[in-house]
Amino acid sequence: MGLFTKKLEIPSADSALPGRTQETPVPEQHFVNGNPMKGPFPEGMQTAMFGLGCFWGAERRFWEQDGVYTTAAGYSAGSTPNPSYEEVCSGMTGHNEVVLVVFDPTVVSYESLLQNFWESHNPTQGMRQGNDVGTQYRSGIYTFSDEQLEEALVSQEVFQTRLEEKGFPAITTEVFPAPEFYYAEHYHQQYLAKVPNGYCGLGGTGVCYTD
Repeated sequence: MGLFTKKLEIPSADSALPGRTQETPVPEQHFVNGNPMKGPFPEGMQTAMFGLGCFWGAERRFWEQDGVYTTAAGYSAGSTPNPSYEEVCSGMTGHNEVVLVVFDPTVVSYESLLQNFWESHNPTQGMRQGNDVGTQYRSGIYTFSDEQLEEALVSQEVFQTRLEEKGFPAITTEVFPAPEFYYAEHYHQQYLAKVPNGYCGLGGTGVCYTD
């Protein structure tokens, strides 16, 4: 029971695993669209970051969206530098499984990304998403500008109202400026494009963000 409880609580920086200084190597190109996985990205591109459960299914939700230049699975919002997947799953790094989204704002708006985020998972479940239980499966929006932060908070209010109309409890999503992003191991990148029948634990509420 002690281990299970610990996995539902984010460890303090002092108690988190120490991690390492070397970065995790990642492929140069996105497996689906061939665009670069790392910056610098073309001028005019903007960045967003979301946590909505297992990053395999979460990443696919965004690479399929028009206007998205590239995506990457990774870890953020924890304390351990350059964590491994096993360390994140232990619950002792504090990290969330997240998707980094680089997008062209002339093609897709940040609000459209937020709509995709809200409709693609259940943001009321705390430290889990469906049958996936642990701190790395929490719902989160990590912003890269004051404008993104404001839009994210407004969207949360909008979707909370939608959820309440359908009898859902309060949203547990964390919303704050983006901490450092660490790329996940190469085999996690665009996983569901490489393994089309692979596991996807994502499930929305069936509630629409807009009418």
